[in-house]
Amino acid sequence: MFRFITRRTLGAVVTLLIIAACTFFLFFAVPADPARLACGKVCPPELLEQARHNLGLDQPLFVQFLTWVGGIFLGRDYEGLGYCSAPCLGFSFVNKAPVLDTILDRMPLTISLTLGAAVVFLFFGVATGIVAALKQGKALDKIASVSSLIGASLQIYFIGTLALYFLVYKNHILRQPGYVPFTENPLNWAAGLMLPWVVLAIIFTANYTRMTRSTMVEQLTEDYVRTARAKGMANRSVVMRFALRGTLITIVTILGVDLGTLIGGAIITEQTFGLQGIGQLSIRAVWSSDLPMLMATVLVAAGAIVVFNIIVDVLYAVIDPRVRLS
Repeated sequence: MFRFITRRTLGAVVTLLIIAACTFFLFFAVPADPARLACGKVCPPELLEQARHNLGLDQPLFVQFLTWVGGIFLGRDYEGLGYCSAPCLGFSFVNKAPVLDTILDRMPLTISLTLGAAVVFLFFGVATGIVAALKQGKALDKIASVSSLIGASLQIYFIGTLALYFLVYKNHILRQPGYVPFTENPLNWAAGLMLPWVVLAIIFTANYTRMTRSTMVEQLTEDYVRTARAKGMANRSVVMRFALRGTLITIVTILGVDLGTLIGGAIITEQTFGLQGIGQLSIRAVWSSDLPMLMATVLVAAGAIVVFNIIVDVLYAVIDPRVRLS
């Protein structure tokens, strides 16, 4: 296990370095003069040259990349802006502050939004999929299939707008979405994110229902399931100990990708409900051409997906004893 995790971690580092290189050359090297973006629209020539020197743009392109990557691990001194301690992802062109500080300030909201929604859509999606598989061809199966198809066809901005109007503004059933740190008030934390959780869950529950149902139907026809039933094992034990365990492989695989993507920024959800998370941060970075912030959010999203993929690989061996990590 330790050797496997070590290899996967080294592979993840190489992957992130490749992503960092692609990100740097796409976002930092393509614009004609990033120094002008950092200096502002009205920038005298002497200040423009100073900004170019401070950013290291007077160095060869490959040297600029090595300096940027080195700053992530060792920190970097930005003349005129200050010292950025490792891991340093640069200084924002907009607020002139370390990019990492801004990201860490927004990260708790994004994590709360992601994990809360994941609990909801996993519970309802897996439970509904199991019921649909056990009642294959019957009314409950058909209702679950039709509902999941409708749910998967809907868009977050459509459901979110309707939910805001009917549940918040008109009937006042739920409070206005917002973020309160969990450590300050757990009840207000949950109340402020309840509506985004529900809207996200509607979309993702549909996908997990269909996925769980189809995989469970296949698992129920496997030889080891039929053998367990032939030995007189109760149906509930057969489903929970054997069929569901085989189904979890598929669920965990998709869940790892979904969690990594949401941690990287649930852009549409945050935009719909006015939440200031990583997704909103990336949008504002695009609008303001804040290249260091944009590069950092891309790396955070990529890093989240890579980390969750490693976790998924380790969970394979925990869920299914037939899987060996070598």
